[in-house]
Amino acid sequence: MDTRRLGTLEVSQQGLGCMGMSEFYGPGDDAESIRTIHRALELGVTLLDTADMYGPFANERLVGRAIAGRREQVVLATKFGSVRGERGERLGIRGDAEYVRQACDASLQRLGVETIDLYYQHRVDPNVPIEETVGAMAELVAAGKVRWLGLSEAAPETIRRAHAVHPISALQTEYSLWTRDVERRILPTVRELGIGFVAYSPLGRGFLSGRWSSPDEFPEGDFRHGSPRFHGENFTRNMAIVARVRELAEAKGATPAQLALAWVMARGEDVVPIPGTKRVAYLEENVAASAVELTPDDLLQLEQAAPVGAAAGERYSDMSSIDV
Repeated sequence: MDTRRLGTLEVSQQGLGCMGMSEFYGPGDDAESIRTIHRALELGVTLLDTADMYGPFANERLVGRAIAGRREQVVLATKFGSVRGERGERLGIRGDAEYVRQACDASLQRLGVETIDLYYQHRVDPNVPIEETVGAMAELVAAGKVRWLGLSEAAPETIRRAHAVHPISALQTEYSLWTRDVERRILPTVRELGIGFVAYSPLGRGFLSGRWSSPDEFPEGDFRHGSPRFHGENFTRNMAIVARVRELAEAKGATPAQLALAWVMARGEDVVPIPGTKRVAYLEENVAASAVELTPDDLLQLEQAAPVGAAAGERYSDMSSIDV
């Protein structure tokens, strides 16, 4: 697989989101998840993405088990800041220096590693100056516990202030054919600053894969049961986007998921999608998207099918944690 750069950090042009292996998308299977991670490494995927709050905590432990003995093949990314208790309770957002240090040490222990390659602030704490948070993250770099720094779902001004404290290598934010808001202000900002962009949910939480025809198909406990885009009239309207993507994919001899991923990768050499899956078969389908070549006409038709703002419904039922 070809590589791309997030700032000065070299990663595979497509990463693997590990969140769904432990939570949010129905029951998991640790053995299959570990097989999926191992297969990803075999196929040249180097960037593995997790966070302390996934599970909670279980996903970092799972990834740690999967990469034992394979550490040199992995660019390991994790996140802090969305605080949860052992029983899954949500305890708010923290970005104070003391918490940054505590969270990093806990993640290192769960992952079973000495250094985190890419450490993100998962959500911006509105009650703590970003300078304090990134200052503490910079101390982790100096201590050798972290190599590169990232932010997630941060606004342009926050990104600028953070980058002035310590170079930010990557901004991770949702980006796909049905979530193109970042094209207005976020992408221009990170490109001006030389920061790479990591696109999470590049398949629209699986919607763009074309595998779903009704919200009733989602398993019990699935995050999408509470997502505005997957309900009622919103679901029906959004299916029109999927239908057009499927039509264009068939013309290319690709699956809808592959076409959607190819579109994200075509947005620039500084954009790295991290599609999430917990199954080897879907991983292999996603990785094959790297071979899908899109012509200017293909890109035009896709962008006409899903212009900025086309998706019906908010990304989350509560958008209050997104820094705008």
